Amino acid sequence: MMVEELVAAGVAVASAGLVYALAGARVVKQYERGVVLRLGRLRSDVRGPGFTMIVPVVDRIRKVNMQIVTMPVPAQEGITRDNVTVRVDAVVYFKVVDAADAVIQVEDYRFAVSQMAQTSLRSIIGKSDLDDLLSNREKLNQGLELMIDSPAIGWGVQIDRVEIKDVSLPETMKRSMARQAEADRERRARVINADAELQASRKLAEAAGVMSEQPAALQLRLLQTVVAVAAEKNSTLVLPFPVELLRFLEKAQQSVGVQQPAVPEQPVEARQSAGLQDAPQPAGAQQSVEALRPSVPAPAPSPAEVQEPGPSVREQLPSPEVPLSEESEGSKTGHD
Repeated sequence: MMVEELVAAGVAVASAGLVYALAGARVVKQYERGVVLRLGRLRSDVRGPGFTMIVPVVDRIRKVNMQIVTMPVPAQEGITRDNVTVRVDAVVYFKVVDAADAVIQVEDYRFAVSQMAQTSLRSIIGKSDLDDLLSNREKLNQGLELMIDSPAIGWGVQIDRVEIKDVSLPETMKRSMARQAEADRERRARVINADAELQASRKLAEAAGVMSEQPAALQLRLLQTVVAVAAEKNSTLVLPFPVELLRFLEKAQQSVGVQQPAVPEQPVEARQSAGLQDAPQPAGAQQSVEALRPSVPAPAPSPAEVQEPGPSVREQLPSPEVPLSEESEGSKTGHD
């Protein structure tokens, strides 16, 4: 009877010991470290990865992740140094290098790093210009990393990298920047076009010098231009006309106009007395009719005029000394 009781007691003690041992057994993963607090005091030894034992009820173990943590920083709105309102968001890469400090020195190292990143991002926005935020991000990333890493060292946290993801601008600022870029592009296009015109003018001047030495080269070039235009299958053929030929025709027309004699125009009274009546003519044809008038024969006189011939046209023409009115009065008196 006593033996059975002793055996039962031994089994009970062994079972209690096994349960106690199982209660104190812990497994630490490869990417974790275990910080043990015994009755609230930090144990100097940090438990590595693998199987480890703690004293149940007396010890408390906290496992700290040693991997690199990727934490997005919420978009922060601020005013740059050149008074432009922007919204900037970033991402922070950090890891724990000292598990004991990460547990003892700060309550929640993740929350602390997040708040420090937001504060530093606002500060870097106020110290930078808009052009730096858009084009010089590498320098800003380094400055932001230093601002976050300084207090994080005391927390057992190391900032691995900080990157600015996006910079949001107001719509008015986007339109202004677009106009600026468009104006810069147009300026560059005009400069390139002017340079091309300068080079083309120099080449054309050289070509003109060569053609002036060989006149046949100009005719060959003219024929090449006609062939190039005719090969486009157009309904209209553009044929270059030499300016020298126009000048030649103009000089020929001027010489013909100088050689043609001028025909004096007879007075109106003389033509009326001679029986020549001007028929109504168009304005455009008046000049041509006047030029052809001397070659037109005079009309035949009427029978009355044959019996009583009147004064001839030559007699009715005014003399240089006698006015036309006096001569006409004298002729009328002699006729009467």
